[in-house]
Amino acid sequence: MLTVDIPGYPALQCNHLVTDYNGTIAVDGRLVPGVAPRLEALSRDLEIHIITADTFGCVAREVAGLPCRVAVIGKEDQAGAKLRYIQALGAEQTVCLGNGRNDYLMLQAAGLGIAVLLAEGAAGVTLQAADVVTSSILDALDLLLKPLRLTATLRS
Repeated sequence: MLTVDIPGYPALQCNHLVTDYNGTIAVDGRLVPGVAPRLEALSRDLEIHIITADTFGCVAREVAGLPCRVAVIGKEDQAGAKLRYIQALGAEQTVCLGNGRNDYLMLQAAGLGIAVLLAEGAAGVTLQAADVVTSSILDALDLLLKPLRLTATLRS
């Protein structure tokens, strides 16, 4: 469990990390270098889930051997599917990472929503739904590995 006390912000007690794949932890279907060791480190405290439409058809190969669950969703109502997925886990106990328009509902509902800005950009509605916006996936994952950074960003 990841627990973070942030002055003026609801206490975070998260059991799950749910991340989008393409545009969030991968670019053009390839896992961003440096993501794998961070996910392995985070798996000590969080159950890792990757939820994706698998646009490039390579998520299983790219994350083989990582301590994570992969959920491939259909092309229809992706935002709703992602929201339902985290609701089944317990949205308040979930950290979500995403960049696309289909990620905004899960970021909005999550205990902590982090928008990631990589090569393909990020949807405006997703940026608005996030609690935090980072300019790299490595920075986003490091917020969870070094939670005092979250305190510095979110305290009031």
